[in-house]
Amino acid sequence: MPANTNNLAWVFAGGNALGAYHAGAYEALHTRGLQPHWVVGCSIGAVTAAIVAGNAPEDRVAKLRQFWNEATQFTAPSPTRMLKPRQVYNGLHALLALAVGRPNIYRHRLPGFWSALPWVPNDVALFDNAPLLKTLNRLVDFERLNRGETRLTVGCVDVETGEEVYFDTARQAIRPEHILASTAILPAFPPVELDGRVLCDAGFTNNLPLDPIFATEPESDLLCIASDLFSLQAPRPRSLDAVLERANDLIFASAARRAVAGLTREYDLRQKLDPNGPAVTLLHLVYQAGAHELSAKSFDYSPSSIRDRWAAGARDAIGGLERLEARETDRRRFNYVTLHGPAIAEHRG
Repeated sequence: MPANTNNLAWVFAGGNALGAYHAGAYEALHTRGLQPHWVVGCSIGAVTAAIVAGNAPEDRVAKLRQFWNEATQFTAPSPTRMLKPRQVYNGLHALLALAVGRPNIYRHRLPGFWSALPWVPNDVALFDNAPLLKTLNRLVDFERLNRGETRLTVGCVDVETGEEVYFDTARQAIRPEHILASTAILPAFPPVELDGRVLCDAGFTNNLPLDPIFATEPESDLLCIASDLFSLQAPRPRSLDAVLERANDLIFASAARRAVAGLTREYDLRQKLDPNGPAVTLLHLVYQAGAHELSAKSFDYSPSSIRDRWAAGARDAIGGLERLEARETDRRRFNYVTLHGPAIAEHRG
């Protein structure tokens, strides 16, 4: 762990209902006194980051829990630990979320899906995520957020140019609409126009936005915790749904692998040029979906799944912290640590 533990950044990936993993991870390290000075997020990660930056430290976990309590479909807990019934349970909840929406996040829009019919006017999205604006205004103090006590960066993509766009409280005021733009995954939610640009969720291009943290060399030792919601690793798929889930995971997880590989090369060079410069430690926490998860897991807001993801985040955060504390103390410029290998193996460069 870096000598200056006050220099702590946290990056939250996108993943819709999987984002309860972020909340569990944050709560676990919050209780151990680790508070980030900078939070970066995309999609549900941007929502998480905004709740963290827009609340006093003592209120953050409660606000995260409120968000996920409102998002959860309080039907019934999982009735069994058997695999197939749990998969049916998860699938039914995902269908329910798609059918009726989540009142604190999104609702149906018209014509929406029906615009696919030739006699219906065109539309650009299936759902309306305007309810999220009200939720953000209730759970986030944007005046506090923009005072910069905890720096916030949110990532989007320009729909017309494909350019990644970052909004940062170090450079500009961030409003609820900026967070909404970061959550607008196409074609589920409509893009958001801000300052003449049409913006959407960056999930398809850079779901774990590490770039803002590493765009410039840190002035002192840095610990960056990256909380990821899609894994590069999974058992060999043996059903059509498992194939669809695997394809989805690979789409959303691959950019992080390329980013870490690039950082490894960059810091190998820094190590040679200036071995005594500021050291960076990247702790990569990755949600490992259980066998009961389906390809529609991002829309599964069932009580059991939200609870399990929260618990997994807490468990991985504690495990990651223990692995950091057990590491060798030799001086390296870049230290990559993950609980789940070997797709991106632990590296010290």
